[in-house]
Amino acid sequence: MKIDRLLSIVILLLNRPLIQAKELADMFEVSVRTIYRDIDSINTAGIPVVTYQGAGGGIGLMQGYRLDRNVLSERELADIFGALQSVSSYGGEGHQLLMEKISSVIPPSQTAAFRSKTTQMIVDLSPWGLMGPLEERISLLKEALEENTVIAFEYISAEGRASTRTVEPYTLVLKGQSWYLYGFCTERRDFRLFKLLRMKALVKEKRHYTRQDLPLKELPWTDGWKEPQHIQPIRLHFAPEGRHLAEEYFDSEELQQDSSGGYTLTVSYPENDWLYGFLLSFGTVLEVLEPEHIRRRIGELAGGVAAKYASSLPQPQPAHPAE
Repeated sequence: MKIDRLLSIVILLLNRPLIQAKELADMFEVSVRTIYRDIDSINTAGIPVVTYQGAGGGIGLMQGYRLDRNVLSERELADIFGALQSVSSYGGEGHQLLMEKISSVIPPSQTAAFRSKTTQMIVDLSPWGLMGPLEERISLLKEALEENTVIAFEYISAEGRASTRTVEPYTLVLKGQSWYLYGFCTERRDFRLFKLLRMKALVKEKRHYTRQDLPLKELPWTDGWKEPQHIQPIRLHFAPEGRHLAEEYFDSEELQQDSSGGYTLTVSYPENDWLYGFLLSFGTVLEVLEPEHIRRRIGELAGGVAAKYASSLPQPQPAHPAE
């Protein structure tokens, strides 16, 4: 990804007085033209990188100016390293290379302390077990994003409707525990958010597109869903045999033990199909106390599930009259 490449170039310039554009292009597997665009981006960020012509020339920092190695503190480098570790858990060879480069600028006398800082907290975003098709989709979408290539796929909406989509991909988003793609849908003529697990037959087309600037304040995965009109307070009760589940999913300070030995708590969530599924996942150890309309809806859904399996349950036998 571009941000990885830009940071890598800056780190290389910290350690080398000059480097050839062709060498950088080969190193990052991009064109020389792309490298020069990267240099413009770095200059825009306030780091004066220039090109020296002639024999022995190359790309370097402007004469008379040297970027202080401490522009990023050891703590900040450790934080960047940790963030890259979490992203690389979804398969990122480029991230591994960048992590090695960050490690290389740490003086030998501080290596042990740096290693300690980067292992104090590890965030692994990948699920348990093999990711399989999901990892393949992420890899293909990363290529399409890097190349500005249009993609096509079959999509199943949350309501179960199937459609074929052609999309200009813009951003991969990890929200909660699910991956999404934000892109411009040519069928809807607007930006849409697509859940990767609902994609089928994903292919990268030969057509390219010109990327637009994204209005960052209007992105659909930001805090808009937390606005008061989208939030529903819910009062829950966990039976004593479900206390371990309550302690696993909710903050201990939210849990109030009651006289039965169970827990009562109040939480706030957006009311949607995800919420119903989440509450039903606790089975019989959870009861929705309030509000009444959610309690009623959960009862209807649970009744529908029970009806599907009613024919498989043992039927009561008629009682025999006493002789």
